[in-house]
Amino acid sequence: MRRSSTFARQVLLVRVGRRDGDLHPTDLAPTEHRYADRQRRRYGLDRLSRPPLGVDPTLGLDRADVDAVMPVSPAMPPMTQTDEAHSIPLLPGERTMARRMKFGLVNACTLASLMLGMLAIFLAMQGEVRMAALCLIACVGFDGLDGALARRLGVASPFGAQMDSLADMCSFGLAAPVVVYASLAGSVSTAAAAVACALVAACAAIRLARFNVSPKDGRFFCGVPTTMAAAVLAVTVAIGLPVPGAVLVAGVALLAFAMVSSFPYAKLARLVKLPPWLWLAPVIGALVDIRLTFALIVVGYLVSGPVLWLRQRRTA
Repeated sequence: MRRSSTFARQVLLVRVGRRDGDLHPTDLAPTEHRYADRQRRRYGLDRLSRPPLGVDPTLGLDRADVDAVMPVSPAMPPMTQTDEAHSIPLLPGERTMARRMKFGLVNACTLASLMLGMLAIFLAMQGEVRMAALCLIACVGFDGLDGALARRLGVASPFGAQMDSLADMCSFGLAAPVVVYASLAGSVSTAAAAVACALVAACAAIRLARFNVSPKDGRFFCGVPTTMAAAVLAVTVAIGLPVPGAVLVAGVALLAFAMVSSFPYAKLARLVKLPPWLWLAPVIGALVDIRLTFALIVVGYLVSGPVLWLRQRRTA
């Protein structure tokens, strides 16, 4: 019926004597074509084929000519298309087989730290808290090993630095709070333990992001490093400090805030250069009472940051 009415309309237009120049091209077009044009007009698709406002369609300008004179927003840079995609090599410098093997060894240490962090989470979920804490201590060892190997073998790269940060976030920013939360279960309020552990995860993310974009100081850390904070938490769980649960929660929250603080903390290279008699005291203390010695060392290191900060302000 629809096709019959369309044919009758076409015959009627011809018989009334409409001039050939007055006939619109769509009047004699098939129904499917006119329906497609109506759909294009409805959804605004015909705007893509129209010339821009102010451009004479009789000038013969194509789309490339229009794009060349079209204004560009300063907020959006012009898009350029390249025929070939240029990829940045993961390993800068000479790409020999020996250097690739060294590069793979360094990244294998990073992935080992990541996998041990995941294993610590699984063990903590099953109630094996001390084994999970030992996995975190192994994570700390692999985290220090990959950086030392990268510098010694000459395969340090931006890719390795980003991989190290991501692995640290998994092992020290997520696995460590989960292990601590599992160790605090039953001894403190669930809400208090959850808030303290969530603070550790949030502050670890902030600390790692700030470290990636901040200039490096060869003498001091800006805030407690994430690796050191995770090591303190892991050793605390492994040896089982005999302190009340509320004190542990407060210590975990304090350690989280110390990570994002601006206090300068000495690096391990500076601690190694301390006089030998200073190292003799903690060794003897560990033989007498390892838990008390560990607690005193942690408290002394946390207090050293504000002390160094006050000293720098007085001398400035």
